[in-house]
Amino acid sequence: MAAAGTDDVAPAAEPAQRLVARIVDTLVVALPVVLVARATLPLVTAEVVASIGLAALLVVYDSVQHARWGQTLGKRLTGIRVVPESGEDSRPSPSQALLRGAVYALPIAARSVPFLGVVAGIFWVANVGLLLERPRRQALHDRLAGTTVVSIRN
Repeated sequence: MAAAGTDDVAPAAEPAQRLVARIVDTLVVALPVVLVARATLPLVTAEVVASIGLAALLVVYDSVQHARWGQTLGKRLTGIRVVPESGEDSRPSPSQALLRGAVYALPIAARSVPFLGVVAGIFWVANVGLLLERPRRQALHDRLAGTTVVSIRN
C-alpha cells in the first residue's frame, strides 16, 4: 500500500465506523451464543461457556469473511473494509484474517477469568487508544496481522 497521504490510498476508517461495525458483528454472533448458553446452562457456567463460545465464533466469523470479502456484515453496512498493509491484494490472506480475528477475540475468551478479565479490560482501553492514532488508526489486531481498515465510501 502506498504511503499515507497519497491519492491512491483509501482513507483510514473512522473510529465511529469501526465501532458501529463491531457492534453489528458482535450482536450477530453474541446474541445467539448468549441466549442458548443462558437457556441451557447454570448462570456461572453459562458466563464461561458464552465467553469462550463467543470468542471462538467471532474468530471464525471474522476470519472467513475478511479472507473471502475483506468485510463482515457490520463493515458492509458502515462502508469499511480490511485490507493488507502491503496493498498486494484487496483483502487479507487467510492467515492474516485468522491472526487478526484471534488477537481480537482472545480478550473476550479471557473475560470470565478474574485476573485475566482485568488484563482484557486494559487491552481494550489500549486498543481504543491505538485506533485514535493517526494517520493509520490501526488497532493491535491490525498491526500484528499486517492489515488496516479503510473507508470505501466517499
